[in-house]
Amino acid sequence: MIGRAGPAVLYDFDVSVTSAGAAGMAISAWRPRLGGVVEVLHAHLTGHAYPMHAHDTWTVLIVDDGAVRYDLDKHERGAFGDLVTLLPPYVPHNGAAAHPHGLRKRVFYLEPDRLPTSLIGAAVDNSAFIDRVLRRRISALHAVIGQAGEEFEAETHLAEITERLRARLGNAGLPERLDRTPAYRLRDLLEAHVVSGISLDEASRVLHFHPAYLVRSFTREFGMSPHRYLISRRVDLARRLILAGEPPGSVAEASGFYDQPHLSRHFKRILGVSPKAFSKG
Repeated sequence: MIGRAGPAVLYDFDVSVTSAGAAGMAISAWRPRLGGVVEVLHAHLTGHAYPMHAHDTWTVLIVDDGAVRYDLDKHERGAFGDLVTLLPPYVPHNGAAAHPHGLRKRVFYLEPDRLPTSLIGAAVDNSAFIDRVLRRRISALHAVIGQAGEEFEAETHLAEITERLRARLGNAGLPERLDRTPAYRLRDLLEAHVVSGISLDEASRVLHFHPAYLVRSFTREFGMSPHRYLISRRVDLARRLILAGEPPGSVAEASGFYDQPHLSRHFKRILGVSPKAFSKG
């Protein structure tokens, strides 16, 4: 939800951090409030090796340091460097660090219906590939997936990631030619929900366009993502409230931001000064 939400809970369960000591594993794992993502996992492995196992989800993995060696469909594979790894549901695999210093990885697990089951075979045949754009988007999703107030940005990244994965596996779900109409309809919808917010999934249902199509159409037409547009409009509203003498403590909520730090971060990014400094200008 692009919302300014009140006392919202960021996760369906608390972040769990464990250190296995001699086992050589440190994990941070949680379930985010982002439709389509079952779990997020950040891990540092040094000595632990996963035995053969299977998930009922799509596993999207990037390695930030070191390398992973794993077996999939009776073939030895590897994950490292710029590679993006996609492991399909219901196909057993194992995994272990392929470097004496271990590895650091970031993973999220997608609900099985986020990609067609017909792509499982293609994912088995090509489970790891270099796609720097996709890797940057995955990294960007990890950066915002737990931040209060950034839910719409996380939804946007996820829509772009799943569509690019489909295209990578030979099953692009969107046409190459983009209609301009969805961009303007989405802009009007965002304008109607600047303060209250609306999720990308809800916008998709209202406008009857695929979420990724809405993002692509909007970005191509206006040169910025829907999320960036909405944030800029909220900053615009915040500056007007500040200049109108609104108490600083109420500006964030009144302009649609989650809290004061959320407002300050984006206000300074766009205008170069904090709300406090702006009010004294």
